[in-house]
Amino acid sequence: MSMILMSVGDTYSILAQIGNPTPEAPPLSDKLMQFVRYGTWFAMLSGITSIIYAGGRFAWEKWSGAGLQSPKMVAGAMIGGVVATSAGTIMNAVVGS
Repeated sequence: MSMILMSVGDTYSILAQIGNPTPEAPPLSDKLMQFVRYGTWFAMLSGITSIIYAGGRFAWEKWSGAGLQSPKMVAGAMIGGVVATSAGTIMNAVVGS
């Protein structure tokens, strides 16, 4: 038993001598971050466009007296916006920006 404790103590003393490594960005990380930023802009732009389209369709359906399909579109756009916003937050937490 004392031999095991001695080897554990030796392991800790060896590991204690290892210095703190400096963090370094992986290769092509700047291109990946640029792609993520473009994806974020595309998600925001498509969400805004879909809400505007659904609002216009809602007004048209209300005016013409047809069946209302646009409330589902508005709800879908809102849920998509929440998912896109959460994905950006999660990605920022993972990347560490």
